[in-house]
Amino acid sequence: MAEENTELTVAQMSAATGITAHTLRYYERAELIRPVARNSGNQRRYSPADVEWVKFLLRLRETGMPIAQMREYATLREHGPITTEPRLRLLEAHQVGLREQIARLRAHEKALAAKIATYRDDLAARHAHRRNEDDDD
Repeated sequence: MAEENTELTVAQMSAATGITAHTLRYYERAELIRPVARNSGNQRRYSPADVEWVKFLLRLRETGMPIAQMREYATLREHGPITTEPRLRLLEAHQVGLREQIARLRAHEKALAAKIATYRDDLAARHAHRRNEDDDD
């Protein structure tokens, strides 16, 4: 009975992870999450471990990992500790790409900040010029 209390419905899983029931079903079809346990009424029931796994998948997705790589990682994970090394290599490669993306984004942000500063300086100079013209009148 205590185990039943830890099972989450689709709605509860959605609330716990912030993703829709549709996305949960998609993740299952895409083989990112293993087939979910079902109750006697054939309704999906998620475990706390499923919540943590989906949160990890979301983190991978938010870092730009393609679904195909996520699927590869999920498949390796299903095979257990024997796949620790290939999972590590996959995550390390993704981390390298993520760091490169962050560096590009920082460079873009720096260029954007410089352009914004140029426009602000231009506007400040225009306002100062107008104030000077008004003072001359």
